Amino acid sequence: MTAQQCLTYDAFVALATADPAVAGLVLKGSRAHDGMATEHSDHDLYVVLADGAATGLRRLTGHRTARLDLVIVSLAEFRAAGMPGFERYALARARVVLDRLDGGIAEILAAKARLGADEAFRAADGWLDAYVNSLYRSVKNDRDGEPLAARLDATDGLGHLLELLFALDRRPRPYNKYLRWELARHPLPGWDGAALLRDMERVCASGDVTVQRRLFALVEAAARRAGHEAVLDGWGEDLRLLRPR
Repeated sequence: MTAQQCLTYDAFVALATADPAVAGLVLKGSRAHDGMATEHSDHDLYVVLADGAATGLRRLTGHRTARLDLVIVSLAEFRAAGMPGFERYALARARVVLDRLDGGIAEILAAKARLGADEAFRAADGWLDAYVNSLYRSVKNDRDGEPLAARLDATDGLGHLLELLFALDRRPRPYNKYLRWELARHPLPGWDGAALLRDMERVCASGDVTVQRRLFALVEAAARRAGHEAVLDGWGEDLRLLRPR
């Protein structure tokens, strides 16, 4: 086993903290979510270097073992990470380990955790339309005797629904692994997180159209309150098929 393969999280943090080129260290993943780490969890660490800084730590770029994964980036690259992109949620809930910018690293993370008003509105418009489209297909397939297609469309729709609900609260959607954690610790305003999860489990298992329609009634009301009536009204009479009977 090489020296790099033996490198532990604590040893690397000590090494990086002693290097003046390091502007910050940010821990993401399970170990940044209280109660989510298991015996299998590694440490996922962003190493943020001052722009243009020279350091021997760059030799560890791409370092990945069962215990420690390193992402080594410049400060400019760190500002851009996940903006937009899949990494945004990971950084939104990341934990600051070292911040040599007098709170600047924490401020960058806070900006990733909160969508801008215009950004969130545009995203919600798009995800609402995608959700209604999948729901419409699911309900029609159920009606027409295509249960597998109905369940597949229903499952697709739940992904769009989650994107929509978090966009309405100007937040990035959590990864599926952290959904229950997120709803318990950071509830969506106006939603019963436990009830939402139960309904989603039923829809995933069976494509239950009654549950889908009940969910849609809640979504329609929330979307209209948030100013997204144009997307809904664009579906015209098709909405009647989606509402509770």
